[in-house]
Amino acid sequence: MLLEAENLAAERGGELVFSDIGFALREGDGLVVTGPNGAGKSTLLRAVAGLLPLAAGRVRFEGDAEFDEVGGACHYLGHQNAMKTALTVAENLRFWREFSGNAHLEIAESLEMVGLGDIGHLPFGYLSTGQRRRAAIAKLLVSYRPVWLLDEPTAGLDKASETQFAELMRAHLADGGMIIAATHHPLGLEDAAELRMGA
Repeated sequence: MLLEAENLAAERGGELVFSDIGFALREGDGLVVTGPNGAGKSTLLRAVAGLLPLAAGRVRFEGDAEFDEVGGACHYLGHQNAMKTALTVAENLRFWREFSGNAHLEIAESLEMVGLGDIGHLPFGYLSTGQRRRAAIAKLLVSYRPVWLLDEPTAGLDKASETQFAELMRAHLADGGMIIAATHHPLGLEDAAELRMGA
C-alpha cells in the first residue's frame, strides 16, 4: 500500500495555511506531524481525509482493492469525539461500525482493549473526559481502515491510557497499517518519521 501526498496547500478563511507539503507512507509507516498552534496540523489531517478541499496538490492511496479513494481508507479521530451523549457507549460504537462498514473487532472486545470493558451500557454523556476519549479510540477498532488520521489523540488521557494507546498504534502499524498523527506530545511511536509544520 502507498499513501502519497504531493505539493499540498490549503487555505482557511481565504488565507494560505500551508503549502508545498509532501510525504509518502507505505505499510507499517507512521508520520508524526508537529508544530505550533495555527501551523495547519489539523487542517492537513482533514485535507488528507477529504474533509476539506485542497488549494493545491493531490493525495493518492493505492494497493488495497477494498478502498478506491483516500477518504474511504481513513479513520479520522479529531478534537471532538463524535459520539452522541444520550446513546450508550456500545450504541455509539455500533452506529460507527455500521456507518463505516468493514466490521473488525466486536464492540465488547474493542472496549476491553481501551480499558472500558465494564461501561458499554452507560450513556456516553456519563463518562469522564478520559473515558470519552478512550471510547472514541475504540471507534478505530470496530471497523477496519488501513490509515489512521489522529489529531491530538491523547488529549485527556492519563499516563496509563497513553501507554495503552501507544500499544494499539504499534499493533496497527505491525499489521501493515499507516498512521498520521498531529500532536504536541510524544506518542510512543519511536520509528515514525516527523513532519514539522510552521518551522
